[in-house]
Amino acid sequence: MDEKNHSSHILVCGGTACESQESREIMNHLQEALKKAGCHETVQVLKTGCFGFCEKGPIVKIYPDHVFYVEVKPEDAEEIVREHILEGKRVERLLYEEPTLGKKIEKQEDISFYHKQMRIALRNCGFINPENIREYIAEDGYLALGKVLTEMTPKEVIQIVKDSGLRGRGGGGFPTGYKWELTYRNKNDLKFVICNADEGDPGAFMDRSILEGDPHSVLEAMSIAGYAIGAEKGYIYIRAEYPLAIERLNIAIEQARGYGFLGEKIFNTDFNFDIELKYGAGAFVCGEETALINSVEGGRGEPNAKPPFPAESGLWDKPTSVNNVETFANIPQIILKGAEWFSGIGTEKSKGTKVFALAGKVNNVGLVEVPMGITLREIIYDVGGGIRDGKKFKAVQTGGPSGGCIPEEDLDIPIDYESLKEVGSMMGSGGMIVMDEDDCMVNISKFYLEFAEDESCGKCTPCRIGNKRLHETLIKITNGRGTEEDLKNLKDLGEMIKDASLCGLGQSSPNPVLSTMKYFTDEYHEHIFNKNCPAGVCSMGKKKKTVVSPKS
Repeated sequence: MDEKNHSSHILVCGGTACESQESREIMNHLQEALKKAGCHETVQVLKTGCFGFCEKGPIVKIYPDHVFYVEVKPEDAEEIVREHILEGKRVERLLYEEPTLGKKIEKQEDISFYHKQMRIALRNCGFINPENIREYIAEDGYLALGKVLTEMTPKEVIQIVKDSGLRGRGGGGFPTGYKWELTYRNKNDLKFVICNADEGDPGAFMDRSILEGDPHSVLEAMSIAGYAIGAEKGYIYIRAEYPLAIERLNIAIEQARGYGFLGEKIFNTDFNFDIELKYGAGAFVCGEETALINSVEGGRGEPNAKPPFPAESGLWDKPTSVNNVETFANIPQIILKGAEWFSGIGTEKSKGTKVFALAGKVNNVGLVEVPMGITLREIIYDVGGGIRDGKKFKAVQTGGPSGGCIPEEDLDIPIDYESLKEVGSMMGSGGMIVMDEDDCMVNISKFYLEFAEDESCGKCTPCRIGNKRLHETLIKITNGRGTEEDLKNLKDLGEMIKDASLCGLGQSSPNPVLSTMKYFTDEYHEHIFNKNCPAGVCSMGKKKKTVVSPKS
């Protein structure tokens, strides 16, 4: 944050969620109020990225007082300037009220939503102006790139990433350092780095917020990856539905070129590297790395059989390293603070932190970054503030539309790649949707199967036909026409699709069905044998409340 010649700064959230609620108008009103008060030369209004507390946006934070205002409207600007800036008073009605304490909280760090968070990938979001490279530089920006290029060999860079234990944050969880090492070992005159910003999970906005709030961290990390594997060209594959992220990336790329952090002879070395944006049309399957590569080449977004893996034969048949946005966002800090620092966070096999888009029937909807190993219960109740309207918790789905639904009895498992897989779910890219007593788990499964069916590229039969059959069976059940045989068919077909599909979309798409059948068997029985939806969601409506067990 640039503090030159200014005694105070007013930070206004410029993320997509807050911009949709007039944060730009808030900035304009604040600037007008400051001019009217004659203090516009000593107080600066700054745009920032997402603070994460989306439930309470738009958010305005004032430095150096660290006062955190929530649900601000454009018409509040004059009062903030008059009361806070001129009189030094707090605008009490705009402070966050902690429900458990029943009192107003002044500072961001004192709000329970932030207590258990640890921001590494999101370290600059809500703090710097993403459109000003100088503010990124002031927070040690591009220092890691300079260290790598002037003090380290490519092998040393790869080793520190390996030692850190960083695993891919896009869903696969493959060790990042090993992926870089594989690409490094495949000698070729041309190699590529690709940033996967094709965030297609419903309700997910982790990568979007990083690109909107701290784009230079991704550019710097991609350059470090390019040096490590021997590439001079990088691509960011981003969906065209992210106009604000695209706008800020374009600004950041031009600024980085202007400062000599992209282009030729970076930091006066022999290393050359540049980055280009490639736009996707919103196909969920293009989050799979080989489908993404096909799309970048101008072909259909369909996955390829592996091997060969992209590290051997990727973009235009050249060795290519594909990493997710959040994965890249961790790299500069790992270089600066060391592998031991990063590996000291998290669990034995899942190091560091993870960003989750917490959504659904929870009080504090927003973006959270927590250490690996924290429990689901802690996220939902301590960070998320519990279930809305005092309702009873029913399930939480992790891993996006291909993740499993986890019941209350498993809320105390640690969040890591292995633990989530053991209970029939997955880490995924970080979607986390909370459901309450009013949700029908059979209908939830049907919703996600419809999504999987629509997003299937159609290349392999198990996914193309199998998901269609699963979806049709769930429609039949929710319409009150289900039979006992349908239960067996759902399970058998779901397991076959997982085993036989070509890519991760098909291999994980039955997870919502299989997990809900395992943990919420009674709801399936109620739909099939009593022709009743207990939640009153499905078209059969509410009937009996008793569950008749199927015949043995």
